[in-house]
Amino acid sequence: MTTAAAAVELAPLVRAGTGAAAAFSSSTSQQIPLPRRQRVARAIRAFPAPGRSEGASELPAPLLPNARRRGRDPLWYGGGFSLGVDLGDARTGLAVGRGITLPRPLTVLKLRGQKLELTLLDMARQQEADELIIGLPVSADGRETPQSNKVRSVVGRLAVQAAERGLRVYLQDEHGTSIDALDYMISRGVKKSARDVKSDAYAAVMILEGYFRSSGQGAKIVLPRQLELQDKLIAQSRSVVLPL
Repeated sequence: MTTAAAAVELAPLVRAGTGAAAAFSSSTSQQIPLPRRQRVARAIRAFPAPGRSEGASELPAPLLPNARRRGRDPLWYGGGFSLGVDLGDARTGLAVGRGITLPRPLTVLKLRGQKLELTLLDMARQQEADELIIGLPVSADGRETPQSNKVRSVVGRLAVQAAERGLRVYLQDEHGTSIDALDYMISRGVKKSARDVKSDAYAAVMILEGYFRSSGQGAKIVLPRQLELQDKLIAQSRSVVLPL
């Protein structure tokens, strides 16, 4: 199952049998029983139009980011922690938070490939996180870059493995987080000699800070193409309720 690296960023709900949802449904008609196919068509629209800004407000509630659910329903006390991830070619910074207080830096991983992906999932479990908020590099004008493609490739593989464990994966605009991280470290009194070592972890802090500040409005969920994994993720996300 984990060999299927492709993942799709999902858009808001649409009517069954229209647009890309119909194409997605018809392409899987030989493998999926009718009731399930109809449910999927109503729940998601795969492959959103390029360049279109897609929110998460109309996704099924179990697939909404935790910050979004808390922002729209103050009485909702579910969800675990959020693991912020600043992916890099050589180093990956991690932070954790829940939106109640400022996120805190965790560590910087010097791993790549499958070892990195498995470690991220293990870190999420250790930190009692049920979602990963991964920074997506974009230019100042909001356009994606070659580095964006690299991040999407990693996230595509990661989303499959995360869904198997009941973890949701989201992409969050990380433009400007490196500069913000430097300012934040200076304000926190982090010594100059330690800033380079810790900068990636603090960049992950900034990713989470932006995520919580916007109540998860900019977070885009990434799901595996396998419909059975999508169903499993929805079921597990719906059943997990953790106290504050």
